[in-house]
Amino acid sequence: MLRKAIFPLGGLGTRLYPLTVETSKAVIRFLNRPLIEFSIIKLARQGITEFYMGVSGYFNYKEVYDYFGEGLKIRMKYGLPDVRIRYQPNEDSVGNADSVRIIMCYYDIREEVLVAQADLLFDINLSDFHEYHLKKGAFMTMAVKLLDREEDIRHFGVADLDNNWRIKRFVEKPRHVSEAPSKYVNTGIYMLSKGFRDFIESPKVLEYRERGMMDFGQHIIPLAIELNKGVYAYELKGYWFDVGTPERYLEAVFYLLKNLSPEDLEAKPLTKSVKVQGKSRESMELHKHILAQISSEEIKADGENLIGRHVKIGKNVMLSNAVIDNYTVIDSNTTIYYSVVMDRCKIGMNTVIRNSIVGRHTRIGKGAIIENSVIGDNVIVSDGAKLVNVKVWPHREVPADSHIENMVLR
Repeated sequence: MLRKAIFPLGGLGTRLYPLTVETSKAVIRFLNRPLIEFSIIKLARQGITEFYMGVSGYFNYKEVYDYFGEGLKIRMKYGLPDVRIRYQPNEDSVGNADSVRIIMCYYDIREEVLVAQADLLFDINLSDFHEYHLKKGAFMTMAVKLLDREEDIRHFGVADLDNNWRIKRFVEKPRHVSEAPSKYVNTGIYMLSKGFRDFIESPKVLEYRERGMMDFGQHIIPLAIELNKGVYAYELKGYWFDVGTPERYLEAVFYLLKNLSPEDLEAKPLTKSVKVQGKSRESMELHKHILAQISSEEIKADGENLIGRHVKIGKNVMLSNAVIDNYTVIDSNTTIYYSVVMDRCKIGMNTVIRNSIVGRHTRIGKGAIIENSVIGDNVIVSDGAKLVNVKVWPHREVPADSHIENMVLR
């Protein structure tokens, strides 16, 4: 039975800046929870009991450990008594495969193991994946996804498959669609055989490590194919998102908000367009108040909306595909469209937020306009400011009545 999973968490998450400037991408807020919690629960409910976090660097380790600890919170919150979470020791890794090597050696792992990147959201039938891996007699099995949009293919590794779904060749991020051997892309989810431990410690791989070549897609998978190790592809039929950019983050948010059950969202439907979170007596009272506001049209809502715990909303507020995280206050005459507002924010009256992400503990002043922008944590956007296609780094203050477009404010 498959029991172990490794999450490589290395890298700075630069494509998600400014959200990950000071935050591990594993724990950025996603549907009002840390991102990686969705993957942990998805796998734990299918039998994974031991999770290994391939953290690198102080902030990466501290943020993940301070939230998840050794698994007590997950065990208590979700009724999963066997879950344990362990961490990579303080040893520098030079790629996601090196993180797996360090963990396998440190914890003496010599059995089949699942590997999944930390910035993924996915729906996988784990027993089917494992059975497929065993049936093929695979050294390594890569979950692949058929991409419908050809323009996206160049952002991912692409597999060239034979008739038995063995990977003959692997092209990492082809420069042009014409260079892609298929439409099946690497999802960053792998099943490793018992023999992988010996391979990852072999002189050839350690030589690669000395040269800084320990990325699964760029180096280790092509090497395994070259050595005729038996690398197979398994087609992932469920949803899959690489939440590596703000655009993909928002796409994943609203797909899952629409398609996950209320139980998986830890929410309950308040109206056709609004789901709310929180089970305390205070939360229940707030839910009643919000429902009354919707009934009286003080709040207008369409699309898919999620409202977190202890959120307060003023009059004449329009929510259209919006996620509002815990402890946020939204003043009157505000519109939020296709956007995420993270926890403990204050949104001033007469403000418009469109196609944007607002980071944690941020204040947006009166009459502000935020469009196609990403605002970092603990930012102050002063009254009357207009930001269009702007990224604002944490702790910055945007002056009143400023009009800024197509810029990065560090």
